[in-house]
Amino acid sequence: MAYKYKRLLLKISGEALAGDKKHGFDANALSCVAGQIAELSEAGVEIGIVVGGGNFWRGREGDEMDKTTADYMGMLATIINALAVADALERKGVEARVMTALSVSGVGEEFNCKAAKRYLSEGKVVVFGGGTGSPCFSTDTGASLRAVEIDAEVLLLAKNIDGIYDSDPKTNPNAEKYDSLTYDEYVEKGLKAMDTSAVVMCKENGLKIHAFGLSGKDSIVKAVTGDGEGTVIYGK
Repeated sequence: MAYKYKRLLLKISGEALAGDKKHGFDANALSCVAGQIAELSEAGVEIGIVVGGGNFWRGREGDEMDKTTADYMGMLATIINALAVADALERKGVEARVMTALSVSGVGEEFNCKAAKRYLSEGKVVVFGGGTGSPCFSTDTGASLRAVEIDAEVLLLAKNIDGIYDSDPKTNPNAEKYDSLTYDEYVEKGLKAMDTSAVVMCKENGLKIHAFGLSGKDSIVKAVTGDGEGTVIYGK
């Protein structure tokens, strides 16, 4: 099987790991994601992963909390998810490393770009937790940042819906899906599938984004082979 990319960054929403439970982890969802990543890794694709924390906590949920405190809680949620994904990969026989933007002794290595790229070149999967390590930034921005830092060829955005729409298809049955967009079109249309700051970072670094639905059969593998559907954001 031919793969389009040698090195990629996969961003997975926390909710995707919860499956139908909506909170915490669903064993089948974790196993499905890990199985596809294992298949790609064994074929020589170098994979970095960023997982959101929405299955536990988002910083914006802390309406009455100090914003910085709420954001740090969200970062810790992503580290919990990073550990879960790494564990699922290890159980599939894939060597994985957890690297965190926050120093959490005994849990994962503190992020180091050179070490991350070395692990990837050695065939290890690297799971990044803790976002950017600073409050006020989403995991979308963290994913874009890590993708640029590890020299990824593409940012794969695995979502709960099958691409990017002009409005929320969950509330608008007439929402229309885009097959492709330029970075500028995404910003000009005010779309919300991914943070604008993350898209701008990708534009400035020429990093293609492919948003697709995670729930489809072999969706991650198909995205890497170019057979998958979804929405591609690109441009100059």
